[in-house]
Amino acid sequence: MAKKSKFFLISGFILVVVFALVYYGVNLTSNLGKSKAQVTSENVGKQLSELYSDISVTTATPVKGQIDLDPVDVAASLPDISKYPITVDNTTDNFVEIFSSTEKSGTGVDGWLAEVATEFNKANIDVDGKPASVKIRNIASGTAADYIKSGKYVPDAYTPSNELWGEMIKASGVKTQLVSKRLVGNVPGIVIAKAKYDTLVDKYGSVNVKTVTEAIANNEFSMGYTDPFASSTGLNFLVTALNTFDSTNILGDKAVQGFEKFQANVPFIASTTIQMRDAAKSGRLDGFVLEYQTYVNAADLKSGYVFTPFGVRHDSPLYALGDLPQAKLDIIKKFAEFVAQDKYQKSAQEKGFNNLEDYKSELAVVDGNLLSSAQKVWKEKKNGSKPIAAVFVTDVSGSMDGEPLNRLKESLLKGQKYLGKDNSIGLVSYSSDVTINLPIGKYDTNQQSMFVGAVNNLQASGGTATFDGIVVALKMLQDEIAVNPNVKPIIFVLSDGETNEGYSLKDIKGLVETYKIPIYTVGYNANIKALQSISSINEAASINADTDDVVYKLGNLFNVQM
Repeated sequence: MAKKSKFFLISGFILVVVFALVYYGVNLTSNLGKSKAQVTSENVGKQLSELYSDISVTTATPVKGQIDLDPVDVAASLPDISKYPITVDNTTDNFVEIFSSTEKSGTGVDGWLAEVATEFNKANIDVDGKPASVKIRNIASGTAADYIKSGKYVPDAYTPSNELWGEMIKASGVKTQLVSKRLVGNVPGIVIAKAKYDTLVDKYGSVNVKTVTEAIANNEFSMGYTDPFASSTGLNFLVTALNTFDSTNILGDKAVQGFEKFQANVPFIASTTIQMRDAAKSGRLDGFVLEYQTYVNAADLKSGYVFTPFGVRHDSPLYALGDLPQAKLDIIKKFAEFVAQDKYQKSAQEKGFNNLEDYKSELAVVDGNLLSSAQKVWKEKKNGSKPIAAVFVTDVSGSMDGEPLNRLKESLLKGQKYLGKDNSIGLVSYSSDVTINLPIGKYDTNQQSMFVGAVNNLQASGGTATFDGIVVALKMLQDEIAVNPNVKPIIFVLSDGETNEGYSLKDIKGLVETYKIPIYTVGYNANIKALQSISSINEAASINADTDDVVYKLGNLFNVQM
């Protein structure tokens, strides 16, 4: 009996060992002949499936909604002008209001014009028999142009970063008068990591926009630039790039085809300069666009990067707008003369302006209608042959009840007008559980109607399982990529940022990093730091959209990314 027991014990042990060896061998050989990327892809796929299987997911019955076919109403989406700060207030009743670009009307190194305007107001300069003053409003050039072109709010004067915005405003029908071609000198440029700059010089002999676009088209150089609908440097880069492909017709077939080839290898278009710089710090970009005044004041850039100027100079022209009385015109002219004084131009140099004075604009001033057409070409061609597949992940927890959810719905319903029709979209909502409100589908009229219906039906209650919602979106996108491998996946998370149920950021961070899918976050009265931690994984933007400007900000984000 003892012998039999010993026999069965030994037999059982041998069986376990054999099984273990076979199991180990199968696992070892299953990866033979596969690349590291294939193995990683399979492993992360298993991890995603495991996470997904533990989430309570339901699929809602699609409901169609009424589509609004009216064009985008920019004026309606813009917040009240008080959203943008007055950095210098008028000191007299005889004054003009000036919209000024942010690099010169803020504080510190960005506060030059604000400081000069304060001195102007102290000078009590007489105009029309009364002391005159100015009011300076700090507002980005592209945003200011939206207010002026739409008629939502038109100041007395406008000093954007460059003349391109002035030409667009003129083309929109607003009366403009160029009072000064230059208040202060500045130059846009491509900031390139020094080692990559040296490599480009070795191959191409020099570095300029033409050689950079060629290197990008050949997949030899990774560069990002900013939204040409909002950014002065981004708009400048767009028209300069088109010009390099065909200087005789920047919207001709040759230019557009060249741009498409170049754009296919651009990995990154940033909504803001800050977002772009963060991506550069991560090492993902060899270069990016920036104004010289910002570059020279950034200690972390000056040592390891090279600045290469391009395009139209950014000399802060000053325009008078509309049918102004002579007294207001005279104040604007007096202010331009005051600013031009040597002592103020020297103080500008101390803040990074008035450098690279030898650089002359590569382009003549471009007609405003042509610029608007170039923006439209960019919108149509920026994704090349890779359409977007996006999933909107919406927070419908109890904390979103009331105004936050109402604003979320409004911003999605108005913002969806910016979505390109060649793209595909889906919608997920989450509270304690996750609902697939709309599976991913081509954004045709039918899908648009179901998207509107799904958004209108969102209701708030329950806990907040943000990362569960993201896992479901990742799974939807991976299933879509399996069918349409050419799509570019994106996730938009719209939330108040407070997660109190389900998975944590730690649980899914590795997954998001491996898939490299950008997750753009939009906060509604939010814990913006929590949302930034999600977006920062793959250098996507995080928008703090309060109740005033969420529609405008989300529209801009969709315009860039979709």
